[in-house]
Amino acid sequence: MARSLLVGAEIPCPTSAGVATSFDGATVVRLVNTTNAAHKITVLEEQNGNGIGSMTMPAGSVEYVEKRAGYVIFAANAGVLGTRVGFTG
Repeated sequence: MARSLLVGAEIPCPTSAGVATSFDGATVVRLVNTTNAAHKITVLEEQNGNGIGSMTMPAGSVEYVEKRAGYVIFAANAGVLGTRVGFTG
């Protein structure tokens, strides 16, 4: 069974590229879509920067996104929550 090491407070994802967050320099972010609709999340090199990738999170889903510490994330809806995590053995 996988376990998560919580190393930050859970916050609503920003909803635009200009305020996207790195989650305090996280290299792994746990995201949960708390809404009843699918929402897109996007990873950028920096705020308003080049896109690295994106994906759609189905309603009620949980994803772990691995990224470089300086990369930032935003979501199409603030109902997507994120927190900095690490993995334990």
